[in-house]
Amino acid sequence: MKRTILTAIALTAAHAAALSQTADAPAAPQSGKWTLQECIDYALANNVEMKQTALSIEDSQSSVDQSKGSLFPTLSFSTIHNLNWRPWSKSTVNLSGGTLTTTSSDVSYHGSYGLNASWTIWDGGKKYKNVDVAQASAEQSELSREQTANSIEEQIAQLYVQILYQGEAVVVADSALRLSLLQRDRGKAMVEAGKMAKVDLAQLEAQVSQDEYSKVSAAAQLSNYKLQLKQVLEITGSVDFDVATPEVSDEAVLAPLPNKDDVYAAALETRPEMKSGALSVEQAELQENIARRGAYPTIGMSAGISTSHSSASDDAIGEQIKQNVNNSVGLSVSVPILDGRSTRTSKAKAKIQKQQSELQLVASQKNLYKQIETCWLNAFSAQSQYVAAKSNVQRMQESYDLVSEQFRLGLKNIAELTAGKNNLLQAQQQLLQCKYTALLDIALLRFYAGEDMRL
Repeated sequence: MKRTILTAIALTAAHAAALSQTADAPAAPQSGKWTLQECIDYALANNVEMKQTALSIEDSQSSVDQSKGSLFPTLSFSTIHNLNWRPWSKSTVNLSGGTLTTTSSDVSYHGSYGLNASWTIWDGGKKYKNVDVAQASAEQSELSREQTANSIEEQIAQLYVQILYQGEAVVVADSALRLSLLQRDRGKAMVEAGKMAKVDLAQLEAQVSQDEYSKVSAAAQLSNYKLQLKQVLEITGSVDFDVATPEVSDEAVLAPLPNKDDVYAAALETRPEMKSGALSVEQAELQENIARRGAYPTIGMSAGISTSHSSASDDAIGEQIKQNVNNSVGLSVSVPILDGRSTRTSKAKAKIQKQQSELQLVASQKNLYKQIETCWLNAFSAQSQYVAAKSNVQRMQESYDLVSEQFRLGLKNIAELTAGKNNLLQAQQQLLQCKYTALLDIALLRFYAGEDMRL
């Protein structure tokens, strides 16, 4: 009973929350710059899949109400009205000199009324167990909503971080282009001064074209990621949309990693897919219990009251209804003896379903640990590489500055200048990759541990 009350409260709260989300859905930010939390809030309130899960919760609650209603008696009223026509009806009249038989068309009207009740007093307890099954299914619907919400949050976070990463990649590409333009202009001056051959200048011009293409490609990829995020948020083209760019400090990238076993333990307690898996096992146990009760007897009770009247009677309708009142009360007992192995088969299938649910739960737990372990290893590797990559960018920048100056003095050739520039660009890209990989995986670890999604 306690569980029933708690479930009803939870489902009522979920329904109210769904209605509240629909009525008070957050609007788009006026500035057009969306933070991660604003993206998540907007998606959870407006995403069609979330609204579909809210309807599934209502449907599950209806099933709970229906299963509870089956515990009570049923009551029905019925009435039948007939019009009878006998076109050659014979009637006989006794006379003093004998009998007189006549044929006539006879039309009569008959009406009957009945009120019937029935109640299954005992069916082995199957109906009560069916209520528990329906409640577990309703809880799973709520957990499914939470799973959908988690999936949307994770997807938004991944796209958001991709946008941040690609935004800095565009800056790096623009910086590379500006360096190429600077070297090309310097090369033109050197050609005019007779210090460089035109073929070398042509290579510098080609590098400018390549860097322009790289910048355009990076910008196109950034637009693509923004489009994907808009589609997840289900934002129309008329809404002003851009991503707010937070300042990502070294402290955020190098934040201490939580213990993966602690994250896993917390995830087992909080993740909706784990709770749903446990409920599947519970449902299978209930179905197995219900299958065993198929061999129990069923006791039912019925009661009814009926009456009728006919125009063929000389009595008044009221008198006929009174005289024809018929009351009945019945008690039935049904004991299954041979049911064509139906009960035995149901028990065997329910047992198999329980084992499958248990194995599925174990598989889900292993997959969850794998995901957490992968996030932890990715974050750890990215943090370690970030420190080295940051130092490498500094060294590559110093090296390129030196090669650039030597090239200006005629001490280095085009190949060495290009190699130095490419090494710097590669080091900058590696730094960005480590930075945002660590940032995303740390956020996911916290999310698995039950914290809000944040960068």
